[in-house]
Amino acid sequence: MPILVTGGAGYIGSHTVLYLKEKNEEVIVLDNLQKGHKKALFADKFYEGNLSDSKLLDTIFFNHSIDAVIHFAANSLVGESVEKPLDYYENNVLGTFHLVKKMAEHQVQYLVFSSTAATYGDPVNLPINENDPTIPTNPYGETKLAIERMLKWCEGAYGLKSICLRYFNAAGADPDGRIGEDHTPETHLIPIVLQVALGQREKVAIFGDDYPTADGTCIRDYIHVMDLAQAHYLALKRLREGHESNVYNLGNGTGFSVKEVIETCRNITGHPIPAETSPRRAGDPAVLIASSEKARDELGWVPDYPLLEQMVEHAWKWHHQHPSGFKG
Repeated sequence: MPILVTGGAGYIGSHTVLYLKEKNEEVIVLDNLQKGHKKALFADKFYEGNLSDSKLLDTIFFNHSIDAVIHFAANSLVGESVEKPLDYYENNVLGTFHLVKKMAEHQVQYLVFSSTAATYGDPVNLPINENDPTIPTNPYGETKLAIERMLKWCEGAYGLKSICLRYFNAAGADPDGRIGEDHTPETHLIPIVLQVALGQREKVAIFGDDYPTADGTCIRDYIHVMDLAQAHYLALKRLREGHESNVYNLGNGTGFSVKEVIETCRNITGHPIPAETSPRRAGDPAVLIASSEKARDELGWVPDYPLLEQMVEHAWKWHHQHPSGFKG
């Protein structure tokens, strides 16, 4: 049966659509193209619009015998969420409310939700596991956690089964170079570093080099975007097999420092990539690493591209061939 992917023209969404098509799934995409790209689409059918459009959602569910939704559509910038919290509650929480309401009306049974490690806030344990406290430190994390809690109540009321995937930093691109990462403005470390190699930036800023880590810079968990796509497919498969709703972390389990990322980019691109140390950013924890044992044990998730070199190599292939992103 067809799968509806909301936000399927975005970075992670488009790679998941590509992965689903490689698994011979029929995929319907809904995206407002606010941040997504039509050129990134590999879907069978595309609808342009918003989750708040009740008539459009009815049309999609009436026209296609959809049994499952993979939900990516959301605002996702931490800093922006602090400046514009009401925008995040409106788009993320209210948008998901409209979607789930229509799913209940049309008796759509399964939802895989793109959540975030930001639901944890400052970590209590490292690596972070699914039973750790969820105390977000920004509106972005709060909205994702509010949605997780809403889905829990909707299961009892409407029989909706859901899996929430809390993941860390997506990286890389389709290994074949068909699609990749294209944000405006760009906020992710790896593409920012690669923009220096492309001559689009003079240097990269390192925000703090005095953290209690091996090289003094922050350590973060990076996951290849196609490995995230695989996890969404496996989560949907688990729901279709009749398993219960659940929450899973998706992480590498080790983490890489800012300096490691920059040095890896230098090695892959052959560019010196100048870097300059700047003051710490407020609220940046020294280390964020996830435990993904639960996802490995229950979903059978085994990342195909766990090495930082693989993520950077695939990202560089995309950015080098598409220096202007999807506009090129």
